[in-house]
Amino acid sequence: MSVPIVLASGSTIRAQLLRNAGIDFSVNVARIDEDSVKQALLAEDASPRDIADALAEMKARKVSDKSPGAMVIGCDQVLDFDGKVISKPDSPEDALQQLKSMRGRRHALLSAAVVYQNSEPVWRHIGQVRLRMRASSDAYLRDYVTRNWESIRYSVGAYKLEEEGVRLFADIDGDYFNVLGIPLLEIINFLAVKGVIDQ
Repeated sequence: MSVPIVLASGSTIRAQLLRNAGIDFSVNVARIDEDSVKQALLAEDASPRDIADALAEMKARKVSDKSPGAMVIGCDQVLDFDGKVISKPDSPEDALQQLKSMRGRRHALLSAAVVYQNSEPVWRHIGQVRLRMRASSDAYLRDYVTRNWESIRYSVGAYKLEEEGVRLFADIDGDYFNVLGIPLLEIINFLAVKGVIDQ
């Protein structure tokens, strides 16, 4: 009997990447109050890495409770800038301030994935990418936000590397899939080893 795979995320890019990889799965978005959880963890001085892992786990666990037998994949991405978590921007002005503060400097993207089966964690991984932004001008950053606001408003750090956001960067050290919010190669390897997908 084949094991169903469920993605506990509403991210279109995560779903697209899994689909492009030829993986058969369904989507069941976990309804959790991410902001409240994140604020509680920050109040406890949790590290950005721990926050990404905890949010991914909460999503996987919540959906797994309603999906017996399925391999449920929970994902979350956190931006670590000098040990501080940078979230999705609340407004175009917030996005501009985020980009100004990070320009010319390095930050890290942490992409966590946790797999649950029968309400128990069976695998977890956190991929990390280090990125250095170019020293873009105020005028370019302002225009960038204006042109791309509807897209970047849902992205930590106020950019999408797969779109015009690539122009903001001088160099990137790490797996591109982790930039997009999912440690795809590691998930595929796990599912293949478990016999859930063909190899």
